[in-house]
Amino acid sequence: MRRHLALAILAFLTTPIGAAETKYQPIDLEPYATQKREDGLGSGIEGNNLANVPGGEQTFGGILFTVGNGIIHLGSNIVDRHPEKVEGIKVNAKCSKLQILHATCFGGGPNKPGDPFYIKDGTPIGQYMIRYTDGSGEGVSIIYGEDVRDWFFVNDEAKTSRGKIVWEGQNDRASMLDAKIRLYLTTWDNPHPAKEIASIDYIGKKSETFCAPFCVAMSLEK
Repeated sequence: MRRHLALAILAFLTTPIGAAETKYQPIDLEPYATQKREDGLGSGIEGNNLANVPGGEQTFGGILFTVGNGIIHLGSNIVDRHPEKVEGIKVNAKCSKLQILHATCFGGGPNKPGDPFYIKDGTPIGQYMIRYTDGSGEGVSIIYGEDVRDWFFVNDEAKTSRGKIVWEGQNDRASMLDAKIRLYLTTWDNPHPAKEIASIDYIGKKSETFCAPFCVAMSLEK
């Protein structure tokens, strides 16, 4: 009994600090980027960008991400220069959760019926399609008002019912208009953690909505 207790104490003392902590594996989005962070988002106005988001390995909402020089920006019916989807984002790993750092352009401001770029809460604006190595898949919907809202905002605008705001900042354009910019965290619980994920497709609704979603980073939670 004493021997077992001594072995247990020894094991505890020799376990590296943090070894039992949750592990995160950032996904490399750089090969799939459709624009640079310092380039104008949405309408492309100069100075309306994500240059002030910290780059490299960063923690947002307690999750470790790698923020690259580029982002994946999808198009909409008013943003024609970007694609409707980006397919085959390489993963080749297992996870218990997928953590996503993202937002969308358009739908902000008062966002009331009758406004030029009104987006109703509950509107699907895209999805992440998870492709497992066995050929099966799972869709992760992006719902306006639940997962994300417009990245550009002023005080007292509504938040999301499911996604979490994990970064707020400014850029030159936002400062001119007394506004701010923000990013959201979406957490997806993988129903098949024992399956290896081959890749992820990021799919918008370019012909159906004003919203032009963009993804800054993704990370696997082991």
